Amino acid sequence: MPGLIRNCGGTGDTPTDLPLHDTTCVDAGELVAFTPEFGTSTPSGEGVEAVVDAQDRVTAVRSPRGGGLPPGSRSVQATGARAAWLAELAVPGERLRVRSRVRGPVADHVVNGGPQLVRDGRRYVTAAADGMVRPGDPSFHYGWVTKRNPRTIAGVDARGRILLATVDGRATTSLGLSIAEAAAVAQGLGMRDALNLDGGGSTTMVTGGRVINTPSDAAGERPVGDAVLVLP
Repeated sequence: MPGLIRNCGGTGDTPTDLPLHDTTCVDAGELVAFTPEFGTSTPSGEGVEAVVDAQDRVTAVRSPRGGGLPPGSRSVQATGARAAWLAELAVPGERLRVRSRVRGPVADHVVNGGPQLVRDGRRYVTAAADGMVRPGDPSFHYGWVTKRNPRTIAGVDARGRILLATVDGRATTSLGLSIAEAAAVAQGLGMRDALNLDGGGSTTMVTGGRVINTPSDAAGERPVGDAVLVLP
């Protein structure tokens, strides 16, 4: 959502532009591109939106922003000080090209997670750098990092093979792992590089259409919006 930054960490974020996990920051001035994969309509609110077709031609300029996207169309929304800039730049019938690039090493696959657990075969926990330490709130670090919880780990071994591990917890038969213990397990499994993914009640592994671990939520398998899939 334009203006709302879940898990802070970006130029201009308020109250902090440093990483801060499980916190929502705000940014008054943003440019956000929406592709057809987002859906058939875009979020509404103050600002300006330029809708472009498959040939990069502007078909509509909307203010306030938000509304339906015709099939094959995409849009750019601007908020705050950037709104006037987009309104001047986007002319109906003219081309508006949106280009993006990734700065730094190019990856074949990208997955969201954290903290990092192992790097180059050594334990390398980045909980503080990833915003999981909150000044004045030691209970957050304790509950998320130090306390034992169910964990999901993704890593790569020295041969380049991807390894996925789920560890149950929050039960008398399965205690779970702290982040430091998760790093030790990842290293012990031969992961040369490893990342902690979403854990707790979200820790679930399915193979052959069957859940093979024991999710910790009392209601059973948690409805989660994303997953890592291994397909033929």
